[in-house]
Amino acid sequence: MEILESIVNFLNGILWGKNLLVYLLIGGGILFSIKTSFVQVRLFKHMIELLGEKSEKVDGNLSSFQAFCVSTATRVGAGNLVGVVSALSIGGAGAVFWMWVVALLGSATAFIETTLAMVYREKNENGEFIGGPAFYLKNGLNKKTLGFVFMGTGLICWAGVLQIVSNSVTESFKVAFNIDMKLMSIILVIISSLVIFGKKEKIAKVLDKIVPLMALLYLGAVFFIIFRNINLLPGVIKLIVSEAFGIKEGIGGAIGVVLMQGVKRGLFSNEAGTGSAPCAAASANVDHPVKQGLIQSLGVFVDTFVICTATAMVVLLTDGQIIKGLDGMELLQVAFNYHIGSMGKIFIAIILFLFSFSTLLGICFYGQVNVEFCSNKKIYKNLFKIFALSMIFLGGLHQNIFMWNLADLGLGLMTIVNFIGIVPLRNVALEELNNYEKIYLKKNIKNLKLFTK
Repeated sequence: MEILESIVNFLNGILWGKNLLVYLLIGGGILFSIKTSFVQVRLFKHMIELLGEKSEKVDGNLSSFQAFCVSTATRVGAGNLVGVVSALSIGGAGAVFWMWVVALLGSATAFIETTLAMVYREKNENGEFIGGPAFYLKNGLNKKTLGFVFMGTGLICWAGVLQIVSNSVTESFKVAFNIDMKLMSIILVIISSLVIFGKKEKIAKVLDKIVPLMALLYLGAVFFIIFRNINLLPGVIKLIVSEAFGIKEGIGGAIGVVLMQGVKRGLFSNEAGTGSAPCAAASANVDHPVKQGLIQSLGVFVDTFVICTATAMVVLLTDGQIIKGLDGMELLQVAFNYHIGSMGKIFIAIILFLFSFSTLLGICFYGQVNVEFCSNKKIYKNLFKIFALSMIFLGGLHQNIFMWNLADLGLGLMTIVNFIGIVPLRNVALEELNNYEKIYLKKNIKNLKLFTK
């Protein structure tokens, strides 16, 4: 076990310690933003319009909104709470600004990878669309072996994330309600099994109810807090910008720490470029691949500019002396207690449960898609579900630092394999975008070339 931990730590030291993945993802975001002429800005209004467009579910496939909810479920998770708090604790308020920058660039990457997933997706024997990096590596680059590699690295990552997320739920319920962690683990496994045993469509149906609910609950509480402290808001915005560029006295020498914390946490949170979200997006029933690409691009905005920013505001509007020396979930619970009283601890426990449970379901969806890349036999899908439930149970019992490191490694390797596909195939996505803008947006439907590749 010690040898395995040493190997994992060594590889993470290269991928994350040397900031290799940070440079890769930022560089990719800049490249795709330039190549698409900043599609994430130009067509932002259209993205919102598409989210409200009716898209019927056909032959077991998902509606566009359901696919959006599945991918958003994994983006909007515990990282939006604990991850943001950690970034603020280490990098200060300026880290928030760099998270915004990462989201702006990452949304272009999300557009490219999702559009490619739509172009190169397949139909399984049940008539359901399945796709993602494994499929565009196979069908776009003729590199099926790399498709298997992506699936393997994904399983490594998701095994770690399932345990981490489960543990965050059981710990928060122990603090808030004094529920035994083992009992809570069993409850979490039972609830999860009721959803994931069945078709992938069942997961989507649950998530398109949970995701809007948890977002509204959380944002409602945050807007209440901001409204009560509206006079402090200009000062908070000024603090974020000043610390981002080292303008504030005493922070100048730490600008590198501020920047890297914002970048890293932003990348962890929105997942753009990792290849996860396209696994859900490819199941959407839309009449042009660019539509879902734009919707998934919007998902990055929602994750960072809305949810992550909301968390940051709660912390930054809290009296600094109250939260001094605190970190992680404890800091966030104290911050909410400061603003809304003793209910804060309970509120965060419930919100964390919704965020985390939706993440667990989203990961189970991703895993099933990648298992289908190898085989559509039911036994393999059920084995994955049993594997996922066992990770949820084990993670809920106690915190395992090695699983955090394993998740980091899997995420890093997934990203590298995904970029091997999306960089050389980017022109295919650009061709689809050009077709969409020239013909579809001009309402010339008769001349529309669906899936031009």
